[in-house]
Amino acid sequence: MIAVVIVSKSWGIGKNNDLLLIIPEDQRRFREITMGGVVVMGRRTFESLPGRRPLPGRLNLVLSRDPSFFPPEGTEVLPDIPSLLDRVAAYPPDRIFVIGGEEIYRLLLPYCSEAIVTKAEADPPADRFFPNLDLSPDWILKQEEPPREQNGIPFRYVTYANKNQKQPRG
Repeated sequence: MIAVVIVSKSWGIGKNNDLLLIIPEDQRRFREITMGGVVVMGRRTFESLPGRRPLPGRLNLVLSRDPSFFPPEGTEVLPDIPSLLDRVAAYPPDRIFVIGGEEIYRLLLPYCSEAIVTKAEADPPADRFFPNLDLSPDWILKQEEPPREQNGIPFRYVTYANKNQKQPRG
């Protein structure tokens, strides 16, 4: 699995169930990276998608313990991590993308081989955060692209590798 996220300077990812930062170039890159793959998210992240519809061209899996949650066709709901790991076992690990939110990232980051992070040089107030991989002994910087800027927001693409990836089985 691979985590994909955009973070602020303080590793914020959201506020009031919305993305904290919108950078069109990053959104295009997200679509290119995840297209044709499996996207894994929590219920609140799914509900924040435009029109509360599944992302097209991808298998949309939603982790939710809420038995009353019935998403539209094209989305599958799984109640827990073991069910999710069973469901994705047949897919190549590098085509399974964890896309949020905060709790889902925390639960699944140990299973991720990489984290593709867009680091924005902005720090708007946030109420949801991604773990700071720069401070984690389990994660190492693998690749960092040169800085860019769009809509007045400087940002850069950074990839981290998990030194201690947890295997789904055993």
